[in-house]
Amino acid sequence: MSEPSPSAPRFLAPSEVAELLSIAVDEVIALVHEGRLRGSQLGSPPRWRVEETSLAEYLAEQSEQARRMALWRQANEASFPEVWGTTPHRP
Repeated sequence: MSEPSPSAPRFLAPSEVAELLSIAVDEVIALVHEGRLRGSQLGSPPRWRVEETSLAEYLAEQSEQARRMALWRQANEASFPEVWGTTPHRP
């Protein structure tokens, strides 16, 4: 059998994706149905397969979302004295 070309997509079984993400297989299939992962039913009988590049994109998206949430939480935790100085404003 010949080696797949570098441009040929590599597919993973939902169980492999589930193990990598520490989620259930049903959740992987749900992510495919939601369009958050790219997948196809391949073979006979047809079985779900997820594009490996799609998984990498999903993980990058999740990482960016977590980074943004951390920055948002950090901004919300800043108190007004830290932002505006330590002297309280009195009318």
